[in-house]
Amino acid sequence: MTIAKTIFAAALGATSLSMPVFAQDAAFKLPEQCIAAAAAGGMDHSAMGHGNAQAKPGDGMNTGMMEMMGMGGVDLESMPAHVKENMGKMMVTMPAMHEGMMIENPDVAFACGMIAHHQGAIDMAQVLLAHGENPEMRKLADEIIAAQVGEIALMTSWLAENAK
Repeated sequence: MTIAKTIFAAALGATSLSMPVFAQDAAFKLPEQCIAAAAAGGMDHSAMGHGNAQAKPGDGMNTGMMEMMGMGGVDLESMPAHVKENMGKMMVTMPAMHEGMMIENPDVAFACGMIAHHQGAIDMAQVLLAHGENPEMRKLADEIIAAQVGEIALMTSWLAENAK
């Protein structure tokens, strides 16, 4: 891919991704190539609560995910709003990251796992922007969002061209 095409793809991807990234209730979804590759050659771990990349806080998966993170028995309702928001978003992106990394092709697995991982970073940065006050941390959160959106666009573009 030429540099111009890469830059165009990144800009297009960043533009198209920025709307859902900033929508708080938008469900995260891995690119179709990740879902197809997981179905074709990934290992099924749905019994561990990892098979639903579109799970939402409140789903039955939460208990298993909380246990796996060493937080079984923690009452999220008593936690500050930023903790609840971070945990709710993490319960969506962590299983997607796991599923992505289980894909047989290492290049596709890397891209799919990293897309979910980067979305997790974006989600955390958004929570900080909603609740944090420190100007240095808010600036860092803005920079993280910009960088991660661009990298997600590059990986999504790569998947579209290479994961067939």
